[in-house]
Amino acid sequence: MDARGRMILALDVEDFHEAEGIVDEFKDHVGMFKVGKQLFTHCGPAIVEFIKSRNAGVFLDLKYHDIPNTVSKAGVEAAKLHADMFNVHAAGGFTMMEQTAKAVSEAAAALAIDRPKIIAVTVLTSIDDEELKRMGITMSAKELTRRLALLTKEAGLDGVVAAGSEIELIRELCGDDFLIVTPGVRITDKKDDQKRTISPGEAISRGATYVVLGRTVLSTGDPKAALRMVEEQIGDALSRQ
Repeated sequence: MDARGRMILALDVEDFHEAEGIVDEFKDHVGMFKVGKQLFTHCGPAIVEFIKSRNAGVFLDLKYHDIPNTVSKAGVEAAKLHADMFNVHAAGGFTMMEQTAKAVSEAAAALAIDRPKIIAVTVLTSIDDEELKRMGITMSAKELTRRLALLTKEAGLDGVVAAGSEIELIRELCGDDFLIVTPGVRITDKKDDQKRTISPGEAISRGATYVVLGRTVLSTGDPKAALRMVEEQIGDALSRQ
């Protein structure tokens, strides 16, 4: 996978028309577009179908978290939409993840379609150790991430979403083939609501497979120039591996 293929651009916008414009403008500059809860709730499957019609990849970022039967059926529907990747919450447990992976694999085989990559959210990048304490969780974000990453791999999923500070730990624990998708990536010092952030080049150097970009790029005066800069950073990091 080249540098551009490792870049995921978040469509954190309010409506179909705005998302459509971003996809058409940047589809040749990134590997995938991330469709989250706001946009999917507003547009439904039509936005995924539109992105796929432009020959672009889709990361369906809906973070499924429910009983195993419910999540596995939702995962099958994501596969039918031809999403390239979707995620669940690892906190949903081993059985939920294992059953989802099995159901999606069986459905993809039966329908003769590509099986989407399935990854799990470990600890949201908006949550730090202090927030965990307020939730009654005494272990650190790093330790909780470690445990959930191992559980994800044991359940047969393809990888995890994890903050930059946990990349090296997960890579060492879970091996070279395990996907690591890193949000909270910033090209400036502004952190917004993300508490654990990292630069694109540093994320790839540490072992991330993909980096998720959004406001940090789209809010610049020249987003395409920003994406070219990120691509160069990632390319440099890959050349040193």
